[in-house]
Amino acid sequence: MAEQEKEIMEEEQNPQAGTEDTAPDVETGAEPGPGGCEEECTGEETEEAGDSEGGDALSWSEKRAAKKQAKQDKKTDVLKEQIEQLEDRVKRQLAEFENFRNRTEKEKAAMFETGAKSVIEKILPVVDNFERGLAMVPEDRKGDAFVEGMNRIYKQLLTELENMGVKPIEAVGLEFDPNLHNAVMQVESQEYESGVVAQELQRGYTYRDSVVRHSMVAVVQ
Repeated sequence: MAEQEKEIMEEEQNPQAGTEDTAPDVETGAEPGPGGCEEECTGEETEEAGDSEGGDALSWSEKRAAKKQAKQDKKTDVLKEQIEQLEDRVKRQLAEFENFRNRTEKEKAAMFETGAKSVIEKILPVVDNFERGLAMVPEDRKGDAFVEGMNRIYKQLLTELENMGVKPIEAVGLEFDPNLHNAVMQVESQEYESGVVAQELQRGYTYRDSVVRHSMVAVVQ
């Protein structure tokens, strides 16, 4: 009986002792959970959810930008390849054109040289006739006006041929050269050694280092 009265007195002195752990939060009106942090945990979870959603949105934007950049890079690579192909084609065409131009110039020069040589071959007999005619003029007639006029024409003709690149071939006193000389006979000579040209029967000519007519010569046997 005495113990019951003691307990009643203690309860009257501490009326909130038994309800302290389960009392609701006065400020929020929310009952605390097992850990006593229901509101705080809920806020953190909300922030984490927001961060997750923001991260997903950022990741999608980055993927979209990366995909767009990849397409642009692929398009750029295709354009670069096309440009390289066009440049290579232009270079090859320029090289072909340069080769064609060089070949055309060579053919043109060859045709000109062939045509010039053909004309020169027809003029050389005229030169021969001048030389034969002047050689037959007697000594006492070489001062005549007609002979002097013919001699001037002959020298003028030789000068023009020389300006064109036509030059006479040296023969007498030189060793026989089959590339320049045409031996038509052999002779004995005390002045020249064997194989040397002793006499020129018809003068030969070259045009730009190319033989137009070989010299007809007599060679010492």
